[in-house]
Amino acid sequence: MEGKSVANILIRNVPDEVLNMIKNVAKRRNRSLQQELREALETMANQSSPDIFRKATELKEKLRKKSVRFTDSAELLREDRAR
Repeated sequence: MEGKSVANILIRNVPDEVLNMIKNVAKRRNRSLQQELREALETMANQSSPDIFRKATELKEKLRKKSVRFTDSAELLREDRAR
């Protein structure tokens, strides 16, 4: 991060079970808690909504080309609620 401006953040009221899960993930990846959280923040910041929608559209088109047909989950939910 040389030459880049960096900030410190404080997150209050993180439930103990959430913190412990993140600590365990960091330990399995041989990272510190700070490294793990920084990586998660960077990943989240780089994952924009348009990228997600583009990937979903590409996947939908790829599946549409296959011979397997998928049912419309919205239709199934409507049927289930109508019971």
